[in-house]
Amino acid sequence: MLDLGTSFLASVARDPQALALVDGEVRFTYAQWLDKISALVAAFDRLGLKPGDHLLTALQNGWQSATVHWACQLAGLIITPINWRVNADELDFCIENSEGRALVYQDVSEPSVRASILAGELVILRAGSTTRPGEFSLDAFCNEKAPEAVARISAEAWSVMLYTSGTTSRPKGVPRRHRAERAAGIAHVAQNLYHRGERTLGVMPLYHTMGVRSLIAMSLIGGTFVCLPRFDAKRALDLIASEGITNLYLVPTLYHDLVYCDDFARSDVSSVRKLGFAGASMTDGLLQKLAEAFRPELFVNHYGSSEIYTFTIDQNAPAKPGSAGKAGINQLVKTVKLNAASVNDVASAGEEGEIVALLGGDESFEGYWRRPDADARALRDGWYFTGDTGYVDAAGDLFVTGRVDDMIITGGENVSPVEIESCLSLHPAVLEVAVVGLPDERWGKVIAAFIKRSRRVSEEELDKFCRESGLAAFKRPRCFVFVDTIPKSPVGKLLRRLLVAGEYQVELMPPSNAV
Repeated sequence: MLDLGTSFLASVARDPQALALVDGEVRFTYAQWLDKISALVAAFDRLGLKPGDHLLTALQNGWQSATVHWACQLAGLIITPINWRVNADELDFCIENSEGRALVYQDVSEPSVRASILAGELVILRAGSTTRPGEFSLDAFCNEKAPEAVARISAEAWSVMLYTSGTTSRPKGVPRRHRAERAAGIAHVAQNLYHRGERTLGVMPLYHTMGVRSLIAMSLIGGTFVCLPRFDAKRALDLIASEGITNLYLVPTLYHDLVYCDDFARSDVSSVRKLGFAGASMTDGLLQKLAEAFRPELFVNHYGSSEIYTFTIDQNAPAKPGSAGKAGINQLVKTVKLNAASVNDVASAGEEGEIVALLGGDESFEGYWRRPDADARALRDGWYFTGDTGYVDAAGDLFVTGRVDDMIITGGENVSPVEIESCLSLHPAVLEVAVVGLPDERWGKVIAAFIKRSRRVSEEELDKFCRESGLAAFKRPRCFVFVDTIPKSPVGKLLRRLLVAGEYQVELMPPSNAV
């Protein structure tokens, strides 16, 4: 297996004049981009950074963040990207945990960098046109002349360390080798049927596994990565039309915002022929809406994680709503009984259990960064216990029903919130929905549905809809709460714990177009 640096050099040799990167007015061919990357590799050397050092980034998607990523692959540095919204305490944790040697940031993250206790001990590079005393200019480094960079590490070296979201505890570092990253990129190309010269919208952040995979996949096929620093539906629609975007790979929340944007009906999205989503389940209602709006040639549900990029793939998601399909080309998965003592305690067809994936797959990680406690919980007998619940149907397709921690136990019955959300999403007045279990003295938990509505609808109407849809009585929500927003993480993952904790704002007034 090639290391990623050599892989990128091979891409430049194949398609030197192909358009590689777009970021506003910045447009680089592969040859031009390599010049910038090579200059940055030379700068890393002058700064004393060595293969195996961790370089942290707090950057939005742009030419600088993408250039730093590839420069690290050639220089042998372990790029350790963190959310640009990071606060000072989180930044200090990541610096200390990773033993970081350098940090690249931009103005949007400046307050946290300034408030950080540990950042001052690192080599600091700032993206943009200005710097502060003691900092180096990333842009100036990239504009220098330097010999063409050569790869200096093997496919066995560490490539990247992503941090998990840490919604319930401190985030965990997920180190991944060059060979695993490249295998994941190749699988992404194959499973999404990408062809040479594809153009993707680079909006999933490069601190997230989906963003990194899009970047690598485009380089493998001489494709174009069109940067969008932060998601804005109107701007995304403009870029789709002006740059001829051919594929989208987004979380369901971003698709929702895109297709419900006021400008969508007036926008030209005809260039988009392939849709892919990951990061969360997609409701039946949104699947239908997207299939009708884009009429794509391919609509892929990709189920995976930071730890093991691909678990399963369904290449025709609308045909079997809710199905995550079958194992990817580099993977073997199964479901085991909840709280199983062994990976051999396999759940029956149709029985809900915990999803586990083989650690021997080409895309797999090998364990968390200095977290033996996390390894002990998640890695057993050569398998990765995902913490996700699901079942396999009679046809062998996997259905992901939620998280083990999200399972609602009401009156002794296990209820998946995803099933209820998919049902309610089909009601025309429901714009977004999240279902959780709230404490109850008698039942243990009662099912509550939080609804963002597009027009006025009553609790009685929604309950009747659930009943007529065939939802079992014990699965029907016992209360409905109308809210203005559903809490989500920066990459669009539903934050049920905030709803359970009461951290939400009830709807201030019915929708303006209520009937």
